[in-house]
Amino acid sequence: MEKRLPRKLTAILYTDMVEYSRLTGEDEDATHRRLRDYLDLISSAIESAQGVVVHYAGDAVLAKFDAVVDALSCAITIQTSLKDQNQDLPDERKVRFRIGVNLGDVIEDRADIYGDGVNVAARLESLAEPGGICISESVKTAIGKNLPYHYAFMGERRVKNIEEPVRAYSVEFDDDGLKSKNSAPTAFLQSQNLTLPEKPSIAVLAFKNMSGDPEQEYFSDGITEDIITELSRFSGLFVIARNSSFAFKNQSVDVKTVAQELGVRYMLEGSVRRMRNRLRINAQLLDTEMATHIWAERYDGDLTDVFELQDEITRSIVGSIAPQIEIAEVERSRKLSDANLSSYEISLKAQAIFYDCAREGNPELRQKTIEAAQAALDIDPRNTLALWIQGYSYLMQYLYRWSSNPEECLNLAQEISQRLLQADSSDPRAYMTRAMISTFRGEFDAALADFRRAFDLNPNFALNLTLMAWGESLAGMTADAKHHAELALRLSPRDLDLWLGDAYLTLLQANFAESDFEEAKKWGLLAVQMTPKAPIRLALMTASCIHTNDPEGAAYYARKLEELSPDFIPSLLSGAVTLYKTPEHNLILIDGLHKAGFT
Repeated sequence: MEKRLPRKLTAILYTDMVEYSRLTGEDEDATHRRLRDYLDLISSAIESAQGVVVHYAGDAVLAKFDAVVDALSCAITIQTSLKDQNQDLPDERKVRFRIGVNLGDVIEDRADIYGDGVNVAARLESLAEPGGICISESVKTAIGKNLPYHYAFMGERRVKNIEEPVRAYSVEFDDDGLKSKNSAPTAFLQSQNLTLPEKPSIAVLAFKNMSGDPEQEYFSDGITEDIITELSRFSGLFVIARNSSFAFKNQSVDVKTVAQELGVRYMLEGSVRRMRNRLRINAQLLDTEMATHIWAERYDGDLTDVFELQDEITRSIVGSIAPQIEIAEVERSRKLSDANLSSYEISLKAQAIFYDCAREGNPELRQKTIEAAQAALDIDPRNTLALWIQGYSYLMQYLYRWSSNPEECLNLAQEISQRLLQADSSDPRAYMTRAMISTFRGEFDAALADFRRAFDLNPNFALNLTLMAWGESLAGMTADAKHHAELALRLSPRDLDLWLGDAYLTLLQANFAESDFEEAKKWGLLAVQMTPKAPIRLALMTASCIHTNDPEGAAYYARKLEELSPDFIPSLLSGAVTLYKTPEHNLILIDGLHKAGFT
């Protein structure tokens, strides 16, 4: 199987001249001279906004940006400048451009970019009014409050060669120009301190170059920009755009003051130091409200391949801090009063109960989790965190056999996964939930496709890797499963016990399927330590002990299994629950359980 080409999340700007054929037919030379001047103006605006012109195609320009704020700011600059250029021309001779801006994955190859992200930008351009700008919902969401402009929803549009409808927005202009909530972006940022958004918010300050060599600035800036871009993939995070964060570069700042100005709770800061052919990167995550350090790490690397090193460090930092923010949010929720809570705050409380339930294996807490999540959904039916927690709780109920009708639990989880997809089709958790349901129903190919889709949406989300590896271990893809589980553990070695335990479970399942029972027991001990009452772990450990001539160990885990999940083994032995895709792997498990005394 050929290796999948790498993708990069990129802001794409596509612009095209309006009525080029008519204007050329009327006065070819004058039109071309004006087009040449305007293309120079456009390319200059792109470079000034730290973008790159990818290519020209006649009267069209394709450009890419690392920051979506830069792309939209550039589009606004272009249209404002072109309007000034056109003001003395008669209407029939004015040269206007449409602009489309999208945020999506692209393939970079031979100094060009390809993929649906580019196609969507071109289709958005065709939806814009002459002299106007049309943006995708991904752009609008990423911009958030960082640019103070008005956007008009244009509806879901079916566009050529794009399977899913595109939710499009126009940037609103009036006779005087751009409609703005304030006079300028600077006024917006320098006004009063911003209110914290409901979901966890973070700013990544420009990493400091400690090398004493100005030429190393590119690396420290590149690391910072990559971290911002990759954190933006997490739909549960509000990430401040690069331009706003970099406004504080090379300044001696008070972190709490900066956080108040940007309207964030969490702040990531760091430094880069070069020592000959080695680099050392220090990073620390701060809770600015509590004035505490949540996480800190040091990374050392060889400069043999600087871009590979940059990618590796970005992946490690992003993969580590996202779970740490989740842990901090859960702990914060435990201290919230129950009075006058928002939907998001209630869902945080539901999440805390959910983790307690998973750790303790307590069916009563599972019911409380579902009820708390429902209370959040009663306020906001599109609360994706509450939907995810509720759906996963039904999966836990199915697995632990806490219901007299386990199949109904899967049906409820299926219904919630569809609601989650409708609420946010870019949320990896929607595909993970659906993939787990498919796995439990024995639909392994469909499950792997959804796990891959979740991974593609956010490859730095350690939970994506963990659950994809879990699915691969059951589908017979044991080498891939072990690789992805180990990568998840490397990305987030200090994650919540629940998710660390699932990575250990994956390694238990994969090694068991390979009949490496000693290795399976090694990972199984860790998996059971994290979630002591999970029945699959106990069943696999029972069988692993049997297959390694360890009757005492087998008796211990069998006793625990009978005590904690008495309905699970009958379901497994009867075939109501099938763990592995490959019959031979299931037979190894069933044989071990029979030899342990289960009938």
